[in-house]
Amino acid sequence: MIRIVIAEDQEMLLEAIGSLLNLEDDMEVVGQARNGEEALVLVSRFKPDVCIMDIEMPEMSGLEAADALKQFGCKVILFTTFARTGYFDRVLQADVRGYLLKDSPSEELACSIRSIMNGERIYSPELIDKESNSTERVPGDGQGQMDCTTQQSTINGTVKSYISTIIDKIKLPTG
Repeated sequence: MIRIVIAEDQEMLLEAIGSLLNLEDDMEVVGQARNGEEALVLVSRFKPDVCIMDIEMPEMSGLEAADALKQFGCKVILFTTFARTGYFDRVLQADVRGYLLKDSPSEELACSIRSIMNGERIYSPELIDKESNSTERVPGDGQGQMDCTTQQSTINGTVKSYISTIIDKIKLPTG
């Protein structure tokens, strides 16, 4: 079971990500934080495998928290809404394993978590600074992204199954 802490300052998004990941058979969200400081406390308490954080949060940003989380051996995934110059170098310096766009399809998140647990690094191409001094440290084959793409048909079936289950539970009228 992959144990996960999520840190996101937008409560609806925090709850949605937690709910989606808890639907996965091999994942368990063990803690939810609203800023980087809370994430540090939860990671030290629960010792998760992965911490997923918004890159910009109050109190302590995801980048600052990622740097502090190195001591716990927890793999870090950072989310962002848009690319900012200079962030990619900081992401690499903090040994962040995943740097993803928030508007990516939700099924890519679970796939990315699994790939990162298997030792890969997943960076959304849109977030890699073209003039970065660290681009030579980035794997160039995009293998992690390809793994997610090849799993798409399985994921689509799983998503359809989840939707059917939800519809059954809330007893929506048909037709």
